[in-house]
Amino acid sequence: MKINSLFYEEFKEDILKCTLCPHQCILYPNKTGICRVRQNIKGEMYSLNYNDVTSIALDPMEKKPLFHFHPGEKILSLGTWGCNLKCPFCQNYEIAQLKPPYQKKIYPNAIPSLMENYDVQGVAYTYSEPIVWYEFVLDSSREVKYANPDNYNVLVTNGFINEKPLRLMLQYIDAMNIDLKVYSDKNYVKILKGGLEPVKRTIKIAYEEGIHTEVTTLVVPKVNDNLDELEEEFSWLANISKDIPLHLSRYFPAFEYNEPPTDINFLEKAYELAKKYLNFVYLGNILSSAHEDTYCPDCGTLLIQRKGYDIKIENLNENGECKNCGRKICIV
Repeated sequence: MKINSLFYEEFKEDILKCTLCPHQCILYPNKTGICRVRQNIKGEMYSLNYNDVTSIALDPMEKKPLFHFHPGEKILSLGTWGCNLKCPFCQNYEIAQLKPPYQKKIYPNAIPSLMENYDVQGVAYTYSEPIVWYEFVLDSSREVKYANPDNYNVLVTNGFINEKPLRLMLQYIDAMNIDLKVYSDKNYVKILKGGLEPVKRTIKIAYEEGIHTEVTTLVVPKVNDNLDELEEEFSWLANISKDIPLHLSRYFPAFEYNEPPTDINFLEKAYELAKKYLNFVYLGNILSSAHEDTYCPDCGTLLIQRKGYDIKIENLNENGECKNCGRKICIV
């Protein structure tokens, strides 16, 4: 189903400029943008993937990953096709960089019923890039909230979006995991075909607007495996809040990138460095669960124990405070 895009303007006669993300793609008649899902059709811009669902699953919240938002709960996860970045190591390239032949047609008003069927309170827009699924996500997240204000919407996103559409969408979003892929604008442009500053802006706005915000950095050899650069990232995040959970994730070869997996010793060094700046740091995509538990930053008490997706809440009271010292923990 094609539907009119919400964010675009006329550039010249029959030529349009997309204003959804910082690419600001100029679309000539019948052409699509970098994301491949926005097309100029007879002088109007349409979203081509509006009700295309390529992936649907019941996931642990920790898979998003969100470690401080409804820990241990399940969430309905939906994904489409298309992305506005071009990561050569994309983990979901089959749907992000290609158009799969299989798509279910699901309309936003059906999402609350799906949630009831799966017996969950939340839905995550994930797998590919929800920013380029903008109109569907906006309509669906509204339906989710209209059905029950206590329902919640989650975005798992690269954060490469313009401010105006971001602020509109955040009215219906409860939590975000935002990829901060590399702390170098040069590499964002050269390798990922994006930009650093818009992603930093998204993280800052999301946190300031009261959205539960967690950040993921996939540590990729020869892309961002630089401790000095990572330290700049950790320091910047700490200036927003030392309580923002950070997930440092191990890379494995995927799509067009064939470097060996990230060295575990380097990941552990990055983890220790991040802990100097941030209260909650986790390692992902590794066999050990040693760096997945949550501890109180003040007294060191174990609060949440994780073994894979098995979660045991140990010493948190119903107000989200450490039972040992009373420190408020940023857990929703």
